[in-house]
Amino acid sequence: MKIYTYSQAREKLADVLEESKKEEIVIRRRKGDMFLVVPKIRGARSPFDIAGMHKNISRKEILEAIRESRERI
Repeated sequence: MKIYTYSQAREKLADVLEESKKEEIVIRRRKGDMFLVVPKIRGARSPFDIAGMHKNISRKEILEAIRESRERI
């Protein structure tokens, strides 16, 4: 874990952000407040983005199933 003062972190922000990918970085203010710099996980997706299902279903079968479900209503 590395600790930087606010001024040090401000001067070397790009370096501090890169270092945070490898180890824990803490920024300390004069008053004693401390902040942990943590990189956001890359590839975060929308909650509506779901993984596909790998089934052996043809496009035709999918459309037929949709039509059947709509006819029931």
